[in-house]
Amino acid sequence: QVQLVESGGGLVQPGGSLRLSCAASRSFLNLNVMGWYRQGPGKQRELVASITPGGTTTYADSVKGRFTISRDIAKNTLNLQMNSLKPEDTGVYYCNRLNQQISWGQGTQVTVSS
Repeated sequence: QVQLVESGGGLVQPGGSLRLSCAASRSFLNLNVMGWYRQGPGKQRELVASITPGGTTTYADSVKGRFTISRDIAKNTLNLQMNSLKPEDTGVYYCNRLNQQISWGQGTQVTVSS
């Protein structure tokens, strides 16, 4: 059974950067359209970025130009580089595939605050 393990979150000031990673099996990461989701305080979980097996990326308007999703095949990870962070980026970040999502991992907390 595939397990998703997110890491890399933390407390950062507005304008700062973080790099999140999601560890899973190579086949799961490479054969599915993968996404990074976030759940802000009191909000529903939303998709912020996705990447197809061929490498095509899509971003929510709220993060476009600031976040970059990528795969590291050697390390079997899905990554999310987050720059120019804003307080509204605060939340728990999760990874999963877009279709027929499997059990969610524990997520990684990102807090953007001065």
